[in-house]
Amino acid sequence: MRNILFLCTHNSARSILAEALLNHLDAQTPTRRWQAWSAGSSPRPGQQPHPLALEVLQHAGIATEGLHSKSWDAFAAPGAPHMDLIITVCDSAAGEVCPIWPGHPASAHWGYADPSAGDAPDEVKREAFRQTLHAMGRRLALLLNLPPEKLQKNLLQETARGLSSH
Repeated sequence: MRNILFLCTHNSARSILAEALLNHLDAQTPTRRWQAWSAGSSPRPGQQPHPLALEVLQHAGIATEGLHSKSWDAFAAPGAPHMDLIITVCDSAAGEVCPIWPGHPASAHWGYADPSAGDAPDEVKREAFRQTLHAMGRRLALLLNLPPEKLQKNLLQETARGLSSH
């Protein structure tokens, strides 16, 4: 099984959606190939997943138990799970200097607008969360359906980056 880490600045919306969605989708395949995780470059003290992220996931039938905001430092520390692929899902995190990841995993950037940004009413934000989840779902379905040879370490980065243009 390969480990994938989704990164965003606060680890409260987009990266949480990606972690939960990939684990959900992969659990429905005949052979699990991925374990998804998420983290943030600078989660705020006491940061929690955005309530609308959790609501949209639950409404889609995706488990939210165990989802919590955490720093990316947890995955660069000794004893952390070895990552095979790291994907930034927000432009801010993509521009930051990342830790040195053990094993030098492949990386890609799949940018999504922040569904929690601004001061729009909750119903507008809720729809933004739904749209983000659907957009991620399309890209993650492509990842899940890649042939095994595209997931070899020497091809994984090129393959993941190629999916970012869909």
